[in-house]
Amino acid sequence: MATDGERLALTAFVAQVVLAGGNAVGIRFSNRELAPMWGAGLRFSLAAALLLAIMAAMKLGFPRGQALNGALLYGLFNVGLSFALIYYGFIHIHAGLGQTLLAIVPLATLLLAVLWRQERLRLVAAAGTLLALAGVAVMSRSPLHEAVPLPSLLAVLGGAVCFAQALVLVRRYPHVHPVTMNAVGMTAGAAVLLGASLVLGEPRTLPERAQTWVALGYLAVIGSVAVFLLLLVVLQYWTAPRASYAFVLIPMVTVLLSAWLDDEPISSGLLFGGLLILTGVYIGALRPPRVTLTSADQEPRDS
Repeated sequence: MATDGERLALTAFVAQVVLAGGNAVGIRFSNRELAPMWGAGLRFSLAAALLLAIMAAMKLGFPRGQALNGALLYGLFNVGLSFALIYYGFIHIHAGLGQTLLAIVPLATLLLAVLWRQERLRLVAAAGTLLALAGVAVMSRSPLHEAVPLPSLLAVLGGAVCFAQALVLVRRYPHVHPVTMNAVGMTAGAAVLLGASLVLGEPRTLPERAQTWVALGYLAVIGSVAVFLLLLVVLQYWTAPRASYAFVLIPMVTVLLSAWLDDEPISSGLLFGGLLILTGVYIGALRPPRVTLTSADQEPRDS
């Protein structure tokens, strides 16, 4: 029988997946009126302000020294670089396709951890990587209403790699409370995005369309802060590997929302390629390792 904590975690997990599924669609709507770096910078400025307020309400201290360096690097990769690439890629890539490509984050994290000598390379990880790459190839060659530019495809994949690098980097620095880590990280990331917008000479105006305000508000309040807080609830009761199954479920929600709200064509290439990617991520990064029992473990014990 499920405990109250298990039911709470499951409810938070489902809510997290559903709400995060709308993020990619929100980015598409934001990009239609706002320049990509400017729109991303606005989003994370609002989200950072909310998290800093939560940090103050919880009376959490500000990190210093190496802990601060870790939080700033986390923000640089997890917000600044990753979302600069993702917002650029989503100008020409539909939300469902883009979110499915981002599902490779757990697998990319494992491979980068191997590169940084934090993990050992396993055969199943290699097999999962090949499956995921095959899925990317199928999706990029599938017949869509509009051709997918290679730079946009590579930009989204680059954003996924930046996400993964942030997760690997943070393990090399002292632990920081998750609320503080994201408050500091989003502030740093927003500064990078706004600086990029200034350097690129983007028009920096506030939205005029109601749907852009809705998208921006959703991305900042729901897609960034609420989804993050729901993840914290899940992690109180579930292990990190179990919670990471959200990465293979979020694209399914995004594809349905994008088809409904943004007229994204659901082609056979999208479905088959997406299935290959999600299967590769599961096999390579999420499937629990097999436990081999010794003869001593197999012997019956007295109760």
